[in-house]
Amino acid sequence: MDVSSPTLALLRLTLVDGLGPATIGKLVSLAGSPEAALELTPSQIGMCKVGAQRAARMAADIRESKTAAEDEIARAESLGAKLVSTAEDRYPSLLKQVPDAPPILYYKGTLVPDTDRFSVAIVGSRRCTAYGLEQTTRFAGTLARAGITIVSGGARGIDTAAHRAVLMSKGRTIAVLGCGLAHTYPPENAELFEQISEIDEHGNSAGAVVSELPLQTVPDKQNFPRRNRIISGMSLGVLVIEAAKGSGALITAEQATEEHGREVFAIPGRVDSSASEGSNLLLKSGGAAMVTEPGDVVSLLESPARHLFSGTHAARFAPIERSTPKLEVPVAPDQERILSALDTERSADELVEITGLAPASLRSHLTLLEISKRVTRVGPRFARRTPV
Repeated sequence: MDVSSPTLALLRLTLVDGLGPATIGKLVSLAGSPEAALELTPSQIGMCKVGAQRAARMAADIRESKTAAEDEIARAESLGAKLVSTAEDRYPSLLKQVPDAPPILYYKGTLVPDTDRFSVAIVGSRRCTAYGLEQTTRFAGTLARAGITIVSGGARGIDTAAHRAVLMSKGRTIAVLGCGLAHTYPPENAELFEQISEIDEHGNSAGAVVSELPLQTVPDKQNFPRRNRIISGMSLGVLVIEAAKGSGALITAEQATEEHGREVFAIPGRVDSSASEGSNLLLKSGGAAMVTEPGDVVSLLESPARHLFSGTHAARFAPIERSTPKLEVPVAPDQERILSALDTERSADELVEITGLAPASLRSHLTLLEISKRVTRVGPRFARRTPV
């Protein structure tokens, strides 16, 4: 596999423990290029608000990352996967506008920049009803036939229905996974992912299966909330179908509006159905435009698509201060316990002791609280955010 020098450098940085997209972006900006970022000293790394000990460890790990990167490239070749970085034109243009865009994407199948930039994300409940499946098939199939790429998360329920509807309609779809591509999750979707990514004799495929995570990363629930920002970031707009109260689909919708400047739509559900409680709340709060026909989505995307075509999308649809009230995603009881414990900055170990939560459960809840902007990291500790 031919990998450009900037992409190899970014791959090395992503494989260093503790270096996330935001910090990598700061290092590259400080150094002037991905390659130069590999040569930063501990004191220079410390300029990115990294403690001295952590900066020294990162500098050492960066120097030793070449072998790990070479092994990862060989592993990708054996799996039939490819890599693309933010340094390349092949990288999804909409996702590149997102502040914490993944420096590296792994994918199977094909990425078609000119086609995939006109895309819509479809998200919703894993525990969906027959109504949800019916509307997902209707909207995803019609939009795909209109030439729009459908992006979703490959999960059970609404996601799977969206991908299958696109395949039936001979359109393009992108599945963004919460694990490395050496794994399949959920396992029953192995054949679906193969159908999406299989490349024919002409070099074409029905889309791509994508992940930002190193290839051998196992499925873990703490990965999925972070995965949602990619689904939103790759799309012109996000369509919510059957989101329960407090669901991940609502977090994706909030990210799309508040952080990515994307359009958000929702299909109204039964007023007495818990599966639609979140999406109906989204509509009531003004956090989404109501759509009842696929044509509604196309009409509402006309303006952002026109700006995208003319090259002004980033300037026109950057996140802005909005006058509409921000949707308050409900807080689970365990998350309330964590927030109560954060009367001062605390480490994860301290939170485990105070809340009585298992470490894995605590990590998952902390990730959700970070994404919903209720908690922030202060070095290795956590702090409760002050409401704006």
